[in-house]
Amino acid sequence: MNEEQRRAYWRANTTLIRNLLIVWAIVSIVFSILLVQPLNTIQFFGVPLGFWIAQQGSIYVFVILIFTYAIQMDKLDKKYKIDKLNQKSNTDGRD
Repeated sequence: MNEEQRRAYWRANTTLIRNLLIVWAIVSIVFSILLVQPLNTIQFFGVPLGFWIAQQGSIYVFVILIFTYAIQMDKLDKKYKIDKLNQKSNTDGRD
């Protein structure tokens, strides 16, 4: 992998991380703290929506973010052939 490909790979990686952190911040800060009162006027499974998001919904979103990151990084690794480079370096005896 040349320097230009390495930079493109890390740019894509940091972009993915940034976007997932933005989603995390919106769910954990905006919906769970700042908008909890207006959301509590809506009932969801018999409980106020703001309470449900703060207690349960945010956990679901975080788990989804973990899986999203893993899937997207697998695609990114394949795009930049990271898997093949790692296998090659392991067979060479260089770690």
